[in-house]
Amino acid sequence: MALTKAFNSTATVLNTGKFELKAWKIFIWFQHDEILVNAGGAVLMDGDDFPAAVGNGSYFSGSPQADLKTSIDTAGDPTQIQVKIQLSGTQFGVKPPGIPMPKTIRLVNDGYKCPAPIRRKTSMYVCCARNPKFKNGDLTISYDVLQAYGNNYIAQVTMANKNPLGRLDHWNLTWRAYTHKIDYADCIYGVPGEIYTNMDFSKVMNCERKPAISDLPPEKANDTIVGRIPYCCRNGSLLPTILDPSKSKSVFQVQVYKIPPDVNRTALYPPEKWKILGTLNPDYKCGPPIRVDATEFPDASGLSAVTTAIATWQIVCNITRPAKRNSRCCVSFSAYYNNSVIPCNTCACGCGDNKRCNPDAPSMLLPPEALLLPFENRTQKALAWAKIKHYNIPKPLPCGDNCGVSINWHVNTDYMSGWTARITLFNWEKMNFENWFTAIQMKKAYRGYEKVYSFNGTLIPKLNYTIIFQGLPGLNFLMGETNGSDPTKDPRVPGKQQSVISFTKTQTPGITIAKGDGFPSRVFFNGEECSLPTKFPMMNNGNQYHVNTVEVIFFLIMTLLLLENLH
Repeated sequence: MALTKAFNSTATVLNTGKFELKAWKIFIWFQHDEILVNAGGAVLMDGDDFPAAVGNGSYFSGSPQADLKTSIDTAGDPTQIQVKIQLSGTQFGVKPPGIPMPKTIRLVNDGYKCPAPIRRKTSMYVCCARNPKFKNGDLTISYDVLQAYGNNYIAQVTMANKNPLGRLDHWNLTWRAYTHKIDYADCIYGVPGEIYTNMDFSKVMNCERKPAISDLPPEKANDTIVGRIPYCCRNGSLLPTILDPSKSKSVFQVQVYKIPPDVNRTALYPPEKWKILGTLNPDYKCGPPIRVDATEFPDASGLSAVTTAIATWQIVCNITRPAKRNSRCCVSFSAYYNNSVIPCNTCACGCGDNKRCNPDAPSMLLPPEALLLPFENRTQKALAWAKIKHYNIPKPLPCGDNCGVSINWHVNTDYMSGWTARITLFNWEKMNFENWFTAIQMKKAYRGYEKVYSFNGTLIPKLNYTIIFQGLPGLNFLMGETNGSDPTKDPRVPGKQQSVISFTKTQTPGITIAKGDGFPSRVFFNGEECSLPTKFPMMNNGNQYHVNTVEVIFFLIMTLLLLENLH
């Protein structure tokens, strides 16, 4: 039988910095199967009640003192710059005179970095510093309780896009409702049906603990039942503020009926484990809901007054950079001085279960016209091109890129005073992309940008030398893939948009286009970062990583033999 022993400990959070610590939160990595009975001055961030099993660590936030002011603003008042959490519980497996210390402790507020803690026999401490590289959330979600009743409440969910390149199309939002770990999956035949016997469940969205919520179409904006909410009904579109500030926010309301024992008016708990997805958009990782100051809204009567929410929680989501072979779009490179196209990387957007192709082989160089074909229709052209150019032919052949959107960047001309490039977007998906945008980063060529001819172009110097392109008014639809003229024999045709871009060299002395300066270092489509080739087109067909080395060596040997015979 495991040895059990009660423990009492104190965790202290002290703000010694120049900035107020809003909504502080800490992580304590318990490691002895602890059962926490009480945490005076804090609450468990996952919403669990006491006693709570915290053997794998747990997150705490302040209650009632959620913010820690600075000593500058308070003349060093310890009651305002620090908080002490009195922890008590039961631990298992530590025999006397052993002391049940945590494995680690750290502050988990965004923008702070913590080193490994310094340990003593009965104590440990860590000094956390602000991270100068930290950026604010890319997407913020507010959960505002507007009205509260005995057994239900009305909440408003507001999503705001804060990233200049972030975007969501047809967003899908999920969360896990707080229900004391009981999964009330059934409505009529479950606990809700037993409690709310007079409710019309035909109007209930669902009783699941993890619902999936999508936006309504614009036609519902003035609907008297589900519409008439500012920023509602956008068909799931969240655009960057750079493109359209009025479309960077999305709002909806929910009415939540509660289950015992949380049926009193003040029992308000926000949903947990928030997750939001788009169709072909960046991946967002969302943090836990944090209690913040209640949101203020303009008074509905039109008077110069405000209405305050009963309670507000904020969820901060950040874009994660796609891992290798986990993107949703890809880029190919080509140039006027090389008649081969460097296609998208093998398995740029995943590989699937195709065992007849090689996921580790580099993609084969292509003739330019092959870019117009779906990958499965390029094989014959790729093989014929490799034979003509004497390139290696991997066996088995490399897998496709499997991307829904591909972009070709082509260096079109290069002359003494400037150069031009052509960008072509291919949509291999069946759906259309409305209000699409693509962004490129070019550190060396950025200052030489002059004009884009068939798109709108915007320079964003503060965003790592980024240029954003979007469709002209009336031409901002990137159509989906369609059938060929004869579907029985012709391949499917991608949706396409194309434009030429001109650059000057007067602002970029020393730029060398053919050595890679004319190609972007990062490319985005609708906020998603695209996979880029690892090589640039070279002069004189110098894509040497595909050259048949056996034939080159044979040619050199024959040349030497001929020279010897001549002597």
